[in-house]
Amino acid sequence: MLNKIIKRGHKKVPKSDPSDFGAGNRSSGSVSTSNVVVVNHASRSTGTGASVMMTNNSTQAVTSATIENLPMLKDVAMSDRQGLFKRKLQVCCYQFEFNDNNTMKMVREKEIKRQTLVELVDCIQSCSIMKISEINQEEMLRMISVNLFRCLPPGSHKNTGTENVEPDEEEQYLEPSWPHLQLVYELLLRYIVSSDTDTKVAKRFIDHSFVLKLLDTFESEDPREREYLKTILHRIYGKFMVHRPFIRKAINNIFYRFIYETERHCGIGELLEILGSIINGFALPLKEEHKLFLVRALIPLHKPKPIAMYHQQLSYCIVQFVEKDYKLADTVIRGLLKYWPVTNCQKEVLFLGEVEEVLEAAQAAEFQRCMVALFRQIARCLNSPHFQVAERALFLWNNEHIVGLIAQNRNVILPIIFEALEKNIRSHWNQAVNGLTVNVRKMFLEMDADLFEDCQKQYAEKAARATELEKQRELRWQRLAAAAGQRG
Repeated sequence: MLNKIIKRGHKKVPKSDPSDFGAGNRSSGSVSTSNVVVVNHASRSTGTGASVMMTNNSTQAVTSATIENLPMLKDVAMSDRQGLFKRKLQVCCYQFEFNDNNTMKMVREKEIKRQTLVELVDCIQSCSIMKISEINQEEMLRMISVNLFRCLPPGSHKNTGTENVEPDEEEQYLEPSWPHLQLVYELLLRYIVSSDTDTKVAKRFIDHSFVLKLLDTFESEDPREREYLKTILHRIYGKFMVHRPFIRKAINNIFYRFIYETERHCGIGELLEILGSIINGFALPLKEEHKLFLVRALIPLHKPKPIAMYHQQLSYCIVQFVEKDYKLADTVIRGLLKYWPVTNCQKEVLFLGEVEEVLEAAQAAEFQRCMVALFRQIARCLNSPHFQVAERALFLWNNEHIVGLIAQNRNVILPIIFEALEKNIRSHWNQAVNGLTVNVRKMFLEMDADLFEDCQKQYAEKAARATELEKQRELRWQRLAAAAGQRG
């Protein structure tokens, strides 16, 4: 309840809003409606409470305007459509407030802008209406920038001081202006994917500055907006080859800032989804640049506390690298061990799951390089008092490929984990963990009975030595107590 009160004073947009075209629904049908023009009235001293960005030679702010009807593009002569299109773009630069105090203000004007945006989306989709001139393409990208690249409201953690954790669906912040924003995103997406869009022309407007602003907008807390941004950035990466190195470097910088400075960012998961697709398309052999990205950015992403928000996407990217080049398995495993959690059990469960996926793609040579350090950590996990950690570690023996790797190297692995197995059987409080440990122990016995017997003898000797040391320690304490009593 406190979060709801604090959240920026904005009203949440209900999912069933009839003006909300879901991010998954990329089609916009034709809307038969009149559209509008912004007419300046310099003599008026009172404004409408909103401002419009007009795009002539320079951008101007208009604080007083009246919206009047404009004809549909398809209803005017072809020679007049370019001019009318530009006037409609100017209308769509008009921005409204959507907070609780303004829900009933300028309802007609808001609906007119929404309908205008719908018609512009239709125009981009339909080649028969008109082919947009280069000047109007530039004006359209300016209008899109005016609407999308805004000052985002402060994140919930800035008001409450809370960590950036996975929010409940009911607690998610939804952008109040989404009925307009979504259509602007749809317009941008349709422009990028359109076969009529000339890449050589479009790259003059969709430049590095535009891409950086798109990436900045991934900070939005509204998941619908981040979903659109993810799709659009991915399309830009696919269509504008000249931007690819820049996009990778810019995402890299976002990760560095997140890992080493803020540990707060809403769009890490979506950016990793984009990268997952990019990594999948890397040519072999992998460039050194890509391997450095794995070591310097992806592996350190295991360090931040809110890893649960994006771990699934991160794990996918990591495994993609190992599947591309199995020799990277050792690098990844050692990286995971470097950032292995000490007190966070839920994070430890995630790491164990990722270890299984990496080992599944690993070969024997890489496994042998990291197996000693890895199974020392797994032995500690087996004895964890948190049953989910111990259980997840034992599940590794359900994977046939991993069991095969362990069997080939049982002479090294069994002595490392034998003591942990015995401790579980004798003293672990959880019945399920106890049962799984018995199964793993039986598996090793069937693999190599002689080795198992040797480990059992070594464990018994070690236990006997520990018992003897404990007796000697107890005896020394008794002697000290007796000597102290005599002096007293």
